Amino acid sequence: MSFEGFKLERMSTGEAVLRFRHGGSGPPLLLLHGYPQTHMMWGQIAGELARDFTVVAPDLRGYGGSSKPSTAPDHEPYSKRAMARDVVALMALLGFDRFDVVGHDRGGRTAYRLALDAPHAVGKLSLLDIIPTADVWRLADRRFALGYWHWSFLAQAHPFPEHFIAADPVHFAFRIAQGATYFEPAAYADYVEALADPAVIHAMCEDYRAGATYDVAADEADRGVKKIAAPTQVLWGANGAVGRWYDVLQVWRPWCEDLRGQAIEGAGHFLAEEKPAETLAALRGFLLG
Repeated sequence: MSFEGFKLERMSTGEAVLRFRHGGSGPPLLLLHGYPQTHMMWGQIAGELARDFTVVAPDLRGYGGSSKPSTAPDHEPYSKRAMARDVVALMALLGFDRFDVVGHDRGGRTAYRLALDAPHAVGKLSLLDIIPTADVWRLADRRFALGYWHWSFLAQAHPFPEHFIAADPVHFAFRIAQGATYFEPAAYADYVEALADPAVIHAMCEDYRAGATYDVAADEADRGVKKIAAPTQVLWGANGAVGRWYDVLQVWRPWCEDLRGQAIEGAGHFLAEEKPAETLAALRGFLLG
């Protein structure tokens, strides 16, 4: 387990209480997980990154052991802007006003929103297996509707998706990874424990409701107006949907001042767990370059 030597803590950011692990030494590096996981997804690479960085890996609000703030009709409390506020506050409390960020899936959406809203805080930015949220919806087609139907399902009004997910939340969340051996046992146990909490299921739905409404509006307000100033890396799984459906760098290019990226061979969606050595090498090459 690569979190050996890390400290596990909980800290209030003002709007939420975040569970997080931190360890290592050197310049600060923030790792943000995706759906339906927790910060434990970074366990196979965090220890190696901690050789060069002070690594901070929180659970996003609503996920894992972090608190689940009350929602609102516009779903702003589960927007990526709100999640970005949390992690900026957490890093400031730890003494870091500027840091590098790596985000996977929903954590990647939080990370690029953070870079757009608080450019002073982000040194380098690495985004794993995503394109911008507004572009996901803009480019949605039959492949997306069939392959990523959970985006629309989770975004349905409460309590419709929560009701059906509650019957078997682990199967629902990890159906595309049935029989997978790449999850570390401790990490998968953490995911399963979190999914047993109805508040986590509700928060996940709120995350996707925000993703279909508030987050799209935030992206469209910035389209053609703001660009990500931080040097940006985009990684995606060579065997995953993102790489099959999109010209990933072409989609990201209008959003970034300085962009590079690559596919991770042999990986699907869960890059850091499916291909940890390859993902680590790509991240180190970018972050230390």
